[in-house]
Amino acid sequence: MSSILTNNSAMVALETLRGINRNLESVQSEISTGKKIASAKDNAAIWAISTTMKTDVDSFKQISDSLNLGASTVGLASKSAEQITGLVQDVQNLIVSAQEENVDRSKIQNDIDTKIDRIKSIVGGSQFNGLNLINGSSTEDVSILASLDRNASGDVNPSYINVERQDLSLSNSATAATFGGTAVTDTTIIDNGGTNAGTADSVAASGTQDITIASVADGNSYRITLDDTAGDNALGSRTFEYVANADDSVNSVAANLSNQIQTYLDATGDENYSVTRDGDTLTVTNGSGGALSIQADSATGGTAGVSAGGLGNLNLIDVTTNDGATSALTTIQGVLDTAISAAAELGSAQKGIEDQAEFVQTITDSLTSGVGALVDSDIEAASAKLQALQVQQQLGTQALSIANSAPQQLLALFR
Repeated sequence: MSSILTNNSAMVALETLRGINRNLESVQSEISTGKKIASAKDNAAIWAISTTMKTDVDSFKQISDSLNLGASTVGLASKSAEQITGLVQDVQNLIVSAQEENVDRSKIQNDIDTKIDRIKSIVGGSQFNGLNLINGSSTEDVSILASLDRNASGDVNPSYINVERQDLSLSNSATAATFGGTAVTDTTIIDNGGTNAGTADSVAASGTQDITIASVADGNSYRITLDDTAGDNALGSRTFEYVANADDSVNSVAANLSNQIQTYLDATGDENYSVTRDGDTLTVTNGSGGALSIQADSATGGTAGVSAGGLGNLNLIDVTTNDGATSALTTIQGVLDTAISAAAELGSAQKGIEDQAEFVQTITDSLTSGVGALVDSDIEAASAKLQALQVQQQLGTQALSIANSAPQQLLALFR
């Protein structure tokens, strides 16, 4: 049936053309934006997922900035700690050179003071954006935002890298020990192989001497003097002393004195003598060709030294005297250990931050790639589809034109 009121062919052609135009509009939008899903109406589920992922990408970019700032801050502190460690090693070398008898110790002390001033300058200037990790101003860890952890429920929790501050300052005060004023001249505090305190005992060549810490109490003072001036004259006369505190034991006192003697022998390279310890007893071996005089002194009423935090013990170093030069060897070893430990801790923290920054960049790249796979348009396919739709549009327009002309054919029935 043909009707001049209802043109079904035109309606079908028009609806087809409308569908083609809608698809053409979609493809044109896809090409112009580069996205196949540009808004929630394109695909609500995929749009929601991609939006969440893009939010995470932006967050990780901020985290990357935080890690870069943290790496710079810790890196500066690490480099400073390494420089300080080098200067402490220089001080140690100067102390070793001060062990010789025929050197100008006052000039060596001046060099040491210059190194110490340099250390103070480095500690004070090692700040990044106002944050100093090595001046001991705080014991609170520095927290650096390292990641955002999203669970299956969508909850987000931050995670941090905690960097431990290091104290390399010299502002902490230390006090030197004060040897007791009341001498004890028997073997109740220190036993020099059966020889009373205050009396020297001679150890023959290749001989040994046991020195036992007989008792310990707060303020008990112990001194061992090794003297070979009558023999090979390699050692000279050297004094090693320690004042006990309330926490000391006979073993800890023996260990401290043994360590002092061995540190001196290691620093000077003297192989004629050696010392070993077994519990509360030191054994000194005379490997020289001559006699070695050993004298042990003891006293009560002394004051134990107070060790400073950080590098404060550097303030106690004074190599202008024989005893001071010997004592400085033990002091500098503890200071060097502190500096090395601080540099190692900061270096490890810096490496950890840099590794995390690299990992965050990897996550950011992966998320960005994932978002692209979800919403980005395949331009090659879109281009081919565009050309096909343009042809369909032309054909649809032609079909609609033909359908619209159909009622005109009915006029021929009335001629």
